[in-house]
Amino acid sequence: MSDIDPKILSKLPICRGVIARLAYTHAIEAGIALEPLVKESGATERQITDDETPIVVRRQIRFLNLVAEALNDELLGFHLAQKGDLRDIGLFYYVAASSETMGDALRRSARFFSVENEGVRLKYFIGEDCRFEFHYVGISRSLDRHQILFMMTVLIRLCRQLTGVRVTPTLVRIAHYSSGHNPELVAFFGGNVEFAASGDDVTFTRAADDLKLISADPHLNRYLVSCFEKALAHRAPKQGSFRAAVENAIVPLLPHGKAHAAEVAEKLGLSQRTSARRLSEEGLSFSQVLENLRSDLAKQYLLDDALSVSRIAWLLGYQEVSAFTHAFKRWTGKTPRELRAGASALAH
Repeated sequence: MSDIDPKILSKLPICRGVIARLAYTHAIEAGIALEPLVKESGATERQITDDETPIVVRRQIRFLNLVAEALNDELLGFHLAQKGDLRDIGLFYYVAASSETMGDALRRSARFFSVENEGVRLKYFIGEDCRFEFHYVGISRSLDRHQILFMMTVLIRLCRQLTGVRVTPTLVRIAHYSSGHNPELVAFFGGNVEFAASGDDVTFTRAADDLKLISADPHLNRYLVSCFEKALAHRAPKQGSFRAAVENAIVPLLPHGKAHAAEVAEKLGLSQRTSARRLSEEGLSFSQVLENLRSDLAKQYLLDDALSVSRIAWLLGYQEVSAFTHAFKRWTGKTPRELRAGASALAH
């Protein structure tokens, strides 16, 4: 992935880097050499290790992908979320924990999460059931597998810890592709987990909204809500890069062989000329974005041993496996099977 144009760096969503720090520590424990991974992610060691230094969300996602690739762990975000004390996520934990009910905690989480991570907006809906949605803003959802799994897993852990009840979702939908339901995910989330969905969300029964929290503290909650409201009021919204919008438009078109500049521009409601101009302002062309996206997605898909190389080629929009193999060797110097074999050998 090419680095971010300095001209748009200040416009990109940032976060506190909690997940990146957990991945960093986890990789050290596994004996992974981190300096090249940090450098390739575009972040600095300070941004990843210092909880007072923000990191661009896109770079956090990239770092997580690189660590997952080094560890051959397609569920890295899920595994990271199982570790540690939930209180380590900071004041965001306490504003949820001091709420009266699970529904109140989820509403507070939805409203204030952007203070922690500007690249994700949360929404909470009440109807016949309760639905908690994750929406990516100004960054490419298609490149992320681990941040989203981390956030969903922490959400469930939080609900269970604060209520003292093993709350189980009725449905979990995850936008990225996976070859099947991993037993670990099913055991944690419940049997109804859907991949390649149209969005990312977690659904509970309507009764879950009324579950009382064992740590409710109305006085603390009022104080923390006031603090978060002030923090929100002083934050200017980040629009992110146009590149992210193009990447998000490309992914669903890839398997159908329709990921062309004209089709993507039309999907974004723009002329092809305007789309090209906006990418040019970020120092990019459509072909560069498409090439980098395919390369990153290919590496992610190859971590899933259940996905055949021919299936991956189709997901990336190649009609022939040979065309995908040729492109992948140009990107990495290896064939897909050679990279997969190397990752498998490292895992064992």
